[in-house]
Amino acid sequence: MIDEGKVTATAQISKHFSIDTKENHEEKTFESTIEKAENTTQEKPKKKKHTKKKAIEKSEKQEVSKLKEAISFMTPIVIALIVAILLKTFIFANAVVPTGSMINTIQEGDRIIASRLAYINEDPKRYDVIIFHYPDDESQLFVKRIIGMPGETINIKNGIVYITDASGNTTEARSDFVTNCVPTGDFGPYTVPLGSYFVMGDNRNDSWDARYWKKKNVEKKKIIGKVKFRYFPNPSKIE
Repeated sequence: MIDEGKVTATAQISKHFSIDTKENHEEKTFESTIEKAENTTQEKPKKKKHTKKKAIEKSEKQEVSKLKEAISFMTPIVIALIVAILLKTFIFANAVVPTGSMINTIQEGDRIIASRLAYINEDPKRYDVIIFHYPDDESQLFVKRIIGMPGETINIKNGIVYITDASGNTTEARSDFVTNCVPTGDFGPYTVPLGSYFVMGDNRNDSWDARYWKKKNVEKKKIIGKVKFRYFPNPSKIE
């Protein structure tokens, strides 16, 4: 025999348990949702921070890449400049001739190159064309031709140059390079000091050279180099 009171009580307990279970499930579900939301909220700053870090790294890589490109571009230019400076300082001398004192060999405005190494292992030779510091004002550079050697005596009569060596032998200087106009004037006698040279321009009648200077010779140590060639406007060898 079934006790209706007990059945009713049991049904009520079951119902109450079912309600509790449902409520507990809803509470757990709500708590789980809150926890997920909190976790998501906590993860977002991390993602932003990570993205910002990547952006910084990318920017730094771009800067490094640009720097490498700049260095790659500038390196050949810097090397070329260094080489040019070294060549100009130790090997070649570049000059623009401002006057016509060396016509016809060198014209006014010609650009010439001289070798700084020409006289390292040997002495200058007669008739070499040289660049040197002007003895009366060493801030100026002159271009002339060597006529008299150390120890020789120079005499000029009616524009003709006579050279007497230490033994007393006298010869007439070459004149094939002299400007076509007939040289004039007298000079000397003048004995060239040892270690020095007597120089003149090829355009004898229009050259400010050793004949007129206060100090009438060029010391070897003041010679910058031997003129080798003209590179502008008409490239050619200078002799």
